Amino acid sequence: MSRKIAAFLVALGAFMIFEWINLGFNLADGHPTAFYVVHGILIAVNIVLGLVLMFLGVRALRVR
Repeated sequence: MSRKIAAFLVALGAFMIFEWINLGFNLADGHPTAFYVVHGILIAVNIVLGLVLMFLGVRALRVR
């Protein structure tokens, strides 16, 4: 994997984590419980994906 792609993965993972945590804090009150359950699952899955992308990117950067 090239350094550009590895750096892109790190940046994308950081952006995903920041964006989804920000969304979690900005959810408005007054929605049904199912809304919060679905969005909680989406947030958790996307944070895990962001962490995986960052891990892969950092690992690829360290190899070189």
